Amino acid sequence: MELPRRSRGDELLKPGELVELRARLRRLAARHDLVSVIACAFDHRTRMLPFIYADTRMVPAGVRAIGSAMVDAGFAKTRIVLQQWNRNFKPSQMRLDGRMPDLFMVSSMQIHSAECRALIQDACRIDPAHRPLIVVGGPKTIYEPWDVFNAEPGGRWSADVAVTGEEFVLLSLLEVLLSNRGNGESLRSAFLRARNRGDLDAVPGLVYAQGEDGQAEELIDTGIQRLLADLDELPHPALGYRLLEPPSRSSELSPHALPAHRVRHYSPISSLVLTFGCKFNCPYCPIPAYNQRQHRVKSGQRIADEFKRLHQEYGFRYFFGADDNFFNNKERTLEIVETLERTQIGGASLRSRVRWGTEVTVHDTLKLRDHLPVIRGAGVRALWLGVEDITATLVKKGQDGDKTVEAFRLLQRHGICPMPMMMHHDDQPLYSRSGDYGLINQARLLRKAGAISLQVLMMTPATGSRLYHDAFASGLVYEEVAGRKVEPHMMDANYVVASRHTKPWRKQLNIMATYLYFYNPIRFLWALVRPKSRLYLADALVQLIGMYGTACTIRCTIGWAVRLIRGPVVRRNRPPISPIPMRSPEGNGASHALPGTPHSGVVRLPIMSVPRPHPVERVST
Repeated sequence: MELPRRSRGDELLKPGELVELRARLRRLAARHDLVSVIACAFDHRTRMLPFIYADTRMVPAGVRAIGSAMVDAGFAKTRIVLQQWNRNFKPSQMRLDGRMPDLFMVSSMQIHSAECRALIQDACRIDPAHRPLIVVGGPKTIYEPWDVFNAEPGGRWSADVAVTGEEFVLLSLLEVLLSNRGNGESLRSAFLRARNRGDLDAVPGLVYAQGEDGQAEELIDTGIQRLLADLDELPHPALGYRLLEPPSRSSELSPHALPAHRVRHYSPISSLVLTFGCKFNCPYCPIPAYNQRQHRVKSGQRIADEFKRLHQEYGFRYFFGADDNFFNNKERTLEIVETLERTQIGGASLRSRVRWGTEVTVHDTLKLRDHLPVIRGAGVRALWLGVEDITATLVKKGQDGDKTVEAFRLLQRHGICPMPMMMHHDDQPLYSRSGDYGLINQARLLRKAGAISLQVLMMTPATGSRLYHDAFASGLVYEEVAGRKVEPHMMDANYVVASRHTKPWRKQLNIMATYLYFYNPIRFLWALVRPKSRLYLADALVQLIGMYGTACTIRCTIGWAVRLIRGPVVRRNRPPISPIPMRSPEGNGASHALPGTPHSGVVRLPIMSVPRPHPVERVST
């Protein structure tokens, strides 16, 4: 189910609102010696195509953005721990600046939710007298915030609060807590008092639990966040790279963060937020609803500064733009690329210093065909295109076979690598004798048109999309196959976990066969011996990564294919709703609750079970 939309005209923050909040927090930070740790949950069972290599060699933009926001707000004693690099990390053993952190934050995607829960559970083993405030955010909690709270009697583990929004929501939460935190009081104690008094209810984008002893009796949902319109107001991403925990096998934190000159060694690719939003309204995609149907961008000048500073401070040469559709707005796109084309770094053009890529659509690429030289001059070397289905049988975004081939050949001609993203579905065969309907047919057509890489994922319901609820209610989604439960890490669309096909194992084998067709030693050698374009080195390199990734994908999914053959398949008849009652602060339905979620139907009066410590030092904002 899509996230509901805020009232028209109330979707966005006022200009300068985030800047003012950051300034207020800097004044507060001087009075609070706050220590925080940010953990990025990562399940290593997800290491396969199309994410292989980038999953461990590119610091995720989300946790780095939160780290940047903390440092910018004056909380320099912050560390970012990536489970990609530190899989043995234990929150119960973390110490920073010689003490237990005041604030422990976890960011997680849905496919990494098992590790997210394990981190929360371990943090709850800390003595309650010293336990940090546990805040969980990321894509998982945006759509399923209830899953980070304990509903089981005697479980005695739970997050304290879920952030269902971006940096502004977290910083607003901190402002409320620090403005009323007593001298020497723990941050969690201040949170409990603020929660019981209802002080958090005025911060849209939070979900917190009412209950004692680690068991959530009901969840209070403060509503849908307001979005930042002008992305230039965001803290600079360079700040977050100073906070990275060095890779190790230890369960504890290192005395010092990863030195700046070593960052590029472990993360040769830097992720950057350039734009948010997409004008298309595909039923399987949650992006438009999340962005409240808005398109948000940074200015070309700000983006140029980020490229320049990250290159100069950390030596980054390769960047990936975390865009939903970079070509979404022609005028905004041209303002950015024309600025980048004029930018110089150390007396040389930006394009000679850095190379970057991002996501676009075939339709918008063709609209910008006359501007591709400028786009190439801005440093763009690769574009990931949401082709989905060339024949537009599955989804229509203005693409067809001829337009897709034209767009790919235009990109190749201008030295930009076309990187198609495909979706496989029940009605699509592996091969068709005529036309381009078969999966192999489309892979061959894309390869001939100049595709450098290929991404093939099974059509799977995505949380936050219009199709999500009905996909479960109609019995499309599997509960278990041959006695094995479908686990969260399997919801990455590499596994066939939602299908009406009478032989779903064929769908699983089709994906493997298509990857083997596209990535193989013959194509690798052909790229070097008989190159068809000047992109032959990129082609050969991607073939090497693709062959390795194909081997990992087959190793991980072949067992599932066998189970699909053996059966039986047990189907679900409803989505994974919250077992904990949810409501708004006023007692109405919760914004983040799926249909069928229990509702208490009453408004609890504020309770004052947590006394205010004395003496109290009030901090004015």
